[in-house]
Amino acid sequence: MAYARALRVSGVVAACGALVLGCTGGDGGSASPSAASGAPRSGTATTGAQSAASATPGTDPGKEPKTTTQARALIQRVISGPELFGTGVVRATPYESDPGQWAVLGDDCLWRLEPLPGDALATLTRHFAVPAAGGKGAVRLSATVTLHRTALDASWEQARMLEEDLDCTEQTQRPGERLTGLQSLSFARGEGGNTSGDDLLLETGQCVSDTRGGPYPYWWQQAVLGSVVAGTSVCGGRGRSQEELNSLVAEVLPRMLLRVEQEIGRSGGAASTAPSASASSTKGGGS
Repeated sequence: MAYARALRVSGVVAACGALVLGCTGGDGGSASPSAASGAPRSGTATTGAQSAASATPGTDPGKEPKTTTQARALIQRVISGPELFGTGVVRATPYESDPGQWAVLGDDCLWRLEPLPGDALATLTRHFAVPAAGGKGAVRLSATVTLHRTALDASWEQARMLEEDLDCTEQTQRPGERLTGLQSLSFARGEGGNTSGDDLLLETGQCVSDTRGGPYPYWWQQAVLGSVVAGTSVCGGRGRSQEELNSLVAEVLPRMLLRVEQEIGRSGGAASTAPSASASSTKGGGS
């Protein structure tokens, strides 16, 4: 949830009235990766998993990666680079996560890195930043793509993350880095403005740092499309408005999902419905 799966440092795809990230209407969220095993603990999560697993209109199972090598190659073609976030966004250090690990949220609401589980073929998180300038603090961003063995595995990841977020409204990403006041919402395709993924999870809250200060706005969004789980996040900085942060992440997740559709989508699939697809979102542009 924090590194390999969707660094708990920002992103949301839509928020009625406050945020508009990639889809129209909905509610924002921040997130981090979660890899707990086992079935969801509530009917809400179970419904979401069953819905996502039973209908994957945008992807062709025959085109989905079957090996780790294929999965890692696909991730490199679809994951965002700085260009999708816009002018002024640069690579952070470290830039890429360890592809053999992802973050797991424990019962103590602390994030820890663990080996990638058997139901996932590959994962990668990239970290970005808007440097401090003009009296404003730095902004931290991330993009994550995970390839599962099946669409059902991907939908269970989404369901487990929702359950974990509901249980931990305050989370520790690492020593001195915390998320507080977290609220989560989930939307199936066609709900809450979600037109890009089979299922969309949004989370909002605040990020607080012993070194960077805060609290600052924190948003996270994660969507499932077939066997692919993709997410983005943003953690604000001193003097950064919600509108400014929203503009950084509004198009990133839909464009990553469009790339997924271009790579493994069904003929005549939903790629044409992805919001604001532009020349910058062609295959391989995020490498």
